[in-house]
Amino acid sequence: IGFAGSLALTVLPGLLRTFRQRFPGVHLDIREMTTAPQIAALHDKTIDIGLLREPPADEAELGFRTVLSEPFVAVLPTTHPLAVQRTVRLAQLSDSPFVLLPRTVGPQLYDQIAGLCTEAGFTPRIAQHAVEWQTVCALVETGLGVSLAPASIRRIRLKGVAFRRIESSKARTRVAVGWRKDDESPLVANLLATVGRDLPDTPRKVRASAVI
Repeated sequence: IGFAGSLALTVLPGLLRTFRQRFPGVHLDIREMTTAPQIAALHDKTIDIGLLREPPADEAELGFRTVLSEPFVAVLPTTHPLAVQRTVRLAQLSDSPFVLLPRTVGPQLYDQIAGLCTEAGFTPRIAQHAVEWQTVCALVETGLGVSLAPASIRRIRLKGVAFRRIESSKARTRVAVGWRKDDESPLVANLLATVGRDLPDTPRKVRASAVI
């Protein structure tokens, strides 16, 4: 199973717990990978299941099923002037440098974030790239910039980081399970069936109403 690192905060724990309870004799090999490497690994059969964010829409050989939908939040250093507000407008971030994942590791998510900024009237000025959301938050804490991230990132507790709801934004990012359509393995079928259940501690939608 390949999984995006941020999913250790949401989907992954419940999935693993439920699957191991139902199939205790099955060994799971869990590999942390960003979205683009997971797509490649599914194609070359080095993983059987992918848990990824914003899958591509043009993959004829792969199937995807959405398992989680969540809004975006603004990630700010606590020293940022907007950190004192409960909500922020995206346009208010236009003068701030951004810390984002590189487009190569998640093209669809990167384009979605860039598109939100464009709709707000600006092009994000990228000050730094980081491959994992935990690193993005750590770099924001140092004051290198701000970011837009999935709401589940709020579970990363850093004293110098504030997570704020985006005012009036209905944009959501989706997490999907991916597999090869021609894979007839019963193990894959059982895992996909497990993903389809109501997993413990894994809400279908994550709300960004709380302020940390």
